Amino acid sequence: MWHDEFDGTALDVTKWVRETGGGGWGNNELEFYTARPENARVENGQLVIEARQEPFGNRQYTSARLKTQGLGAWKYGRVEARMRIPRGQGLWPAFWMLGDQIARVGWPACGEIDIMENIGREPRRVHGTVHGPGYSGAQGVSAAYDLGTAGAFADDSHVYAVEWEAAAIRWYVDGALYATVTPRELHGPWVFDHPFFIILNVAVGGQWPGSPDSTTVFPQTLRVDYVRVYQK
Repeated sequence: MWHDEFDGTALDVTKWVRETGGGGWGNNELEFYTARPENARVENGQLVIEARQEPFGNRQYTSARLKTQGLGAWKYGRVEARMRIPRGQGLWPAFWMLGDQIARVGWPACGEIDIMENIGREPRRVHGTVHGPGYSGAQGVSAAYDLGTAGAFADDSHVYAVEWEAAAIRWYVDGALYATVTPRELHGPWVFDHPFFIILNVAVGGQWPGSPDSTTVFPQTLRVDYVRVYQK
């Protein structure tokens, strides 16, 4: 019912909004999200979000954060992306969703569905999480998926998805189901019965991943082949 295959020559501004700023984003992140093509662009049939080590806006790193807020939001369905994540200590790529009434009710009352998050010190692990009232932040209801073969998620592209319906959300990597959340798993209300918009970003630093160190190589890229939303 909605998709972006990134086949054009530039980011489709009828589908994506570039969020900007460098205030830490509630997680003590270190990057400044810019609206520059250096940090988010379409090339060779992919969306490229690039994290760079460079001074900008009183920060020492730049990156990008794209969202569909105001342009696209969906209630239930399968939301998936095929992408290759960056690597390195302090990198934090994410593919996630927020309830579209966030401006009115705030977070976490709006609900948050994290389809895929990775922190650089865990190269073989990705996380799927929901946040809501009574189960937000470190208390989010979460599960992890570990790569069964040698190597890291950053070595290749993988398909990350959720299937979301009235009383269940299921997480998949490359078609393998690894987690299911229903209302009975939550320590608070089920806040996943209204439209959500999509976010793609690469954070640098923050409480969860920690800061980059001498082993971290920049620039690093998140390369997205497509984002698709299906309705049952």
